[in-house]
Amino acid sequence: MRFSIFQDSALGGRASNQDRMGYCFTRESLLMVVADGMGGHLRGEVAAQITMQTAGAVFQQMAKPVLGDPIGFLDHALRQAHREILRYQSLHGMPESPRTTVVACVVQGGKAWWAHAGDSRLYWIRNGMLLARTRDHSKVENLVALGLLQPHEQEQHPERNKVLNCLGSPFEPTIEISRGADLQPGDHLLLCSDGLWSALPESELCRRIGAGAVSAVIPSMVQQALVNAGRGADNTTALAMHWEGESLSVDTMAAPQLPDGAVTTTITLQPVDGEAVPDLSEDEIERTINEIRSAIEKTSAR
Repeated sequence: MRFSIFQDSALGGRASNQDRMGYCFTRESLLMVVADGMGGHLRGEVAAQITMQTAGAVFQQMAKPVLGDPIGFLDHALRQAHREILRYQSLHGMPESPRTTVVACVVQGGKAWWAHAGDSRLYWIRNGMLLARTRDHSKVENLVALGLLQPHEQEQHPERNKVLNCLGSPFEPTIEISRGADLQPGDHLLLCSDGLWSALPESELCRRIGAGAVSAVIPSMVQQALVNAGRGADNTTALAMHWEGESLSVDTMAAPQLPDGAVTTTITLQPVDGEAVPDLSEDEIERTINEIRSAIEKTSAR
């Protein structure tokens, strides 16, 4: 598994940055996550941080070195994060829970699977062309689906920030998961918060992403989004992966170089307000063991 990856985030015109981003990878599996804490609720940054840490912790426990069921992992990890956010609310006696949108992606075996809740997005881009993107769980996206709004009108719509689904809400979130995509060398996967996609047209995102190494392109895109948005710019976050670049560079990860059992991560598993990263329950541990056994059996059968 060989890829280049880079991430960047900017404060914009806000008082604090409630976006969080990160990735983990083993020799054979990669997880990428972007979470956008919702500023209209208490402590959105905490919800985003809990989501990152929970997803990272579950990945490190289950990717040995592959995930037996990437779709099951994505659903489990994000729902576990939702439960941990609600637990945080209960422990701190908060009148409402912190909330966050999220998009996460797993890459292994030359395929990618992604999941999201809310309006944090993933774009799958090949040769400057958009192959797929997540569809926002938002009022504006619903208007587009009903034919009441043109797709190009949604970035500037006054109600584009009305999100209908997230982690941390009183209701069980909808975790929308892709069926899996076969990657080709040169493909890009871009995960971002709405601070990026609302300020850069889709055509520009697709054109820019292949204009150079992701280590140079991503900071440039983030800064351009801030310029376009002006003084009221939202927190702006982007994480991009270039699959199987032809030449190695300082930002290229050649995952087979990792020893067995090793995990490289930018997700810090640190306490949130003094609380430890959540452990899995006995049932969850048993499920993990079964998935690892299944993965070993599938590998042995090849």
